[in-house]
Amino acid sequence: MTSNYDNSAIFYDRLSRLVFGDALVKAQIYLLRFVPPNSSVLIVGGGTGWILEELSAIHYSGLQITYVEISSQMTALAKKRFTGINKVTYINEAIENTTLNTLYDVLITPFLLDNFTEDTLQKTFSHMHHQLKPKGLWLCADFQITGGLWQKVMLKTMYLLFKIVCRIETLKMPNIEAQFVKYRYRPLKSKTFYGDFMISRTWEKVGE
Repeated sequence: MTSNYDNSAIFYDRLSRLVFGDALVKAQIYLLRFVPPNSSVLIVGGGTGWILEELSAIHYSGLQITYVEISSQMTALAKKRFTGINKVTYINEAIENTTLNTLYDVLITPFLLDNFTEDTLQKTFSHMHHQLKPKGLWLCADFQITGGLWQKVMLKTMYLLFKIVCRIETLKMPNIEAQFVKYRYRPLKSKTFYGDFMISRTWEKVGE
């Protein structure tokens, strides 16, 4: 089963702000400062595309951006966003089914990797890993469990909601960090948000 956020496209941003305030947004904006000028950027699962406007506020020009989003409704909204004079290519497809002929300087996955089962994550991670240049940066924002019961309850509730509405394939958080360790990524910078429930990390691709 492939998840698809078409059913939540209209209300997703409003819902996230209602539940998390501006924490979800801040967690992603934090990562954008690490995008170098004049770089090639692959954004996977960017949703409604507001992240494009934030990125273009930092780099008005010079970026080559590929925006991969499985939801056609989300992609349609993303295409309406202001992107400065950066070059943006939109691909409405699941990243694991996408063949890209470019290696990127930066890969951004904003709250994407927690949508997969352990098995699917391993395959999808490998696919994305091979799209990143050596010494490239993987900017990842996602949820994490640091021990609080409230985190476990909230995460379970979120999974159940999006299982029903968006047909996500899992009800359990996969081990995201293990994949970065497996592929020999080096952690550079990180910051937590919303009581450590969210973590934004900058990883450098060390090995091939």
